[in-house]
Amino acid sequence: MPNGQNGHAQGQGQGQGPEQGESPGQGEARAREQAREQAPAGGGETAGGQWYPPEWPDRIRALADGSLTPVAPKRAATVMLLRDTPDGPAVHMLRRRASMAFAGGAYAYPGGGVDPRDDDHLVGWAGPDLESWAALLGTDTASAQALVCAAVRETFEEAGVLLAGPTADTVVGDTTGEDWEADRQALVAREISFADFLDRRGLLLRSDLLGAWARWITPEFEPRRYDTWFFVAALPEGQRTRNASTEADRTVWTRPADAADGYDKGELLMMPPTISTLRSLEPYGTAAEALAAAAGRDLEPVLAQASLESGELVLSWPGHDEFTKRVRLGRGTV
Repeated sequence: MPNGQNGHAQGQGQGQGPEQGESPGQGEARAREQAREQAPAGGGETAGGQWYPPEWPDRIRALADGSLTPVAPKRAATVMLLRDTPDGPAVHMLRRRASMAFAGGAYAYPGGGVDPRDDDHLVGWAGPDLESWAALLGTDTASAQALVCAAVRETFEEAGVLLAGPTADTVVGDTTGEDWEADRQALVAREISFADFLDRRGLLLRSDLLGAWARWITPEFEPRRYDTWFFVAALPEGQRTRNASTEADRTVWTRPADAADGYDKGELLMMPPTISTLRSLEPYGTAAEALAAAAGRDLEPVLAQASLESGELVLSWPGHDEFTKRVRLGRGTV
């Protein structure tokens, strides 16, 4: 399919794309405006068009004075799915619906929270053993399995791509068809566990097809928090993505540099973990190069710091100075 205009998306967006006559950049600007219109009343705007909820100042103040106890973050996993193109690797991204309460209109990767059954010891497994994954992720073996399992399961649930095969050196070549879709929907509804799904189809989870890339934790003042591990993987030969997520209105394949350029121009909305990991993919010429680089990645968690200083809300991410934001608050807020 033809490349998107302005270089922001390679191929045709799936789901709701730009309106007729719009360039992708114009379509994203329209989506961004819709997200702004649906932002909570009373919120302020940060650099790059990102909105903060109006309750943030009070929650940050409460955290500072000890009256707010941080919510324990839930474990989550997300996958940067890559495929090679003549111009370098492209990454699969989805756009969250503008109506979503959190990060509406923002681009992200397939992913989600850990299912309590993701650490089922009956999961068919291939690739590095659980002890190796636990050492890499800095967790116990049960948590390591749950995170890797969640990454593979969520990629299938949200993108229709399955990192599994009948043997330790093969991978499923096609996940289309009514029977696959029925299984995917059963997983989404939590009617079956991922272990049951793999066992019924005689498949092994191919953990060797994943590379651990980064770890970000939602700030302590947020009411909903996630401890998210980012993984990288290559699109298996013969498989194709589709927009299977109910939380997304569009999916695209885009070169990391092009998506980052769209973010810099204010055309694409992304949260700091997304744009940070996106930029980190830019140096690699192929998906295989990125996967090979995963072994040397720093998995120290990134946790945002927040403070209220002289009428400003200050957000900073240690080691990521580009995301430091100072938002002037309304009179009487501090």
